[in-house]
Amino acid sequence: MKILDKLYSYTTKGIKLGLLNIEIILSELDNPDKNYKIIHIAGTNGKGSVATILENVLLENGYNVGKYTSPHLVKFNERIAYNRKEISDNDLEKYFLKIEKIIMKRDIEPSFFDITTAIMFDYFSDKNIDYLVLETGLGGKYDSTNVVQPEVTAITNISHDHSDYLGDTLLEIAEEKAGIIKKNVPVFYSIKKEEIKDVIKSKTENEYDVLLNHHYEIKLNNDDFKTEIKIDNEEYKLPLYGKFQGENFILAYSILKYLKIENKVIKSALKNIKWSGRFELISKDPYIFLDGAHNVDAAKKLKENILSKFSKEEVLVITSILKDKDTENILKEFSKFSNTIICTELKGNLRSQTTEELKKYAKNFYNKIYEIKEIKDAVKKAKSIENINAIIIAGSLYLVGRFKEGDKNGEKTEE
Repeated sequence: MKILDKLYSYTTKGIKLGLLNIEIILSELDNPDKNYKIIHIAGTNGKGSVATILENVLLENGYNVGKYTSPHLVKFNERIAYNRKEISDNDLEKYFLKIEKIIMKRDIEPSFFDITTAIMFDYFSDKNIDYLVLETGLGGKYDSTNVVQPEVTAITNISHDHSDYLGDTLLEIAEEKAGIIKKNVPVFYSIKKEEIKDVIKSKTENEYDVLLNHHYEIKLNNDDFKTEIKIDNEEYKLPLYGKFQGENFILAYSILKYLKIENKVIKSALKNIKWSGRFELISKDPYIFLDGAHNVDAAKKLKENILSKFSKEEVLVITSILKDKDTENILKEFSKFSNTIICTELKGNLRSQTTEELKKYAKNFYNKIYEIKEIKDAVKKAKSIENINAIIIAGSLYLVGRFKEGDKNGEKTEE
């Protein structure tokens, strides 16, 4: 689509942390972000899971719901969803052209994310949504989404990622994420590290530590890969797998109870939840899982999930990791649940490492290493190796997306 080529041309302007350009665009659009209630979510991992739970429950309760997430797996349109349906190509073009006129009129240089965020706000205003479930892109304080005055704010776990922009220490990153906290807006968070909690508490008295304030139990069902949560004497079955997904549910649940959503609605909505590319089981013979796991914390959570069901001798990893990620420590975590690795690459993605570059890191942790450039060939090879019962495709959401689209040359994307 030619409009996407024009939109992606703005990625050459780089990541710009700041709100001035998005504020100018929204003022020209008569501030469409003020026409609906917003749940604003920041955090390193778990934002998408929390957003998807909230989206499905709010829909089940009869609301019209918009959801904004990033990055996408296969198609850009995934990022902007109205009542679970992706924005159409025609609407994407219509709203982009409208915003491009503003850019020229005001002579500004917004970022790619400024423009996509403005498209989203305006589109959802015209759709007359009741709620927008709004995921930050990068950080929080200077993220394009942080122009809003939300109904409620959520912060998922905080760990190391995007250090070039957010800081080298967890406290620096926490400061950026906590930048979405607004006066008189409640903030719900699922965080265990006390020093990070202190950052949040220093910014507001209207804070709610969901893991501390609920009695709960989380059990993993590794037959059907669901997570069973008992909270406030009610039981819920979440079709997302992992102890951390149970914690994501408790965060979403706390917000939903604040919004006065009934338990029976929450239970009913859980049946519809799917979150593509997050410990997604696509085969049982052999087991094949897709998982973004593009930072160390996500790799650790993937390790917990795998070792709950498999021994490391029967697990093989197919990976591609972007150049700006902590490749060494991601592969170190992968090696704790697998003995065999296939290094592949994302042809056409300028941030993709080559198989040769990945192998240099993998040598530190693996004896059984294969280099196969095309993911479809990597999967074929993995299936041919004896005694492998589980194949894990992980290391980048773009790798997952490339697998899902059949290893065609994917669209340019940003993470």
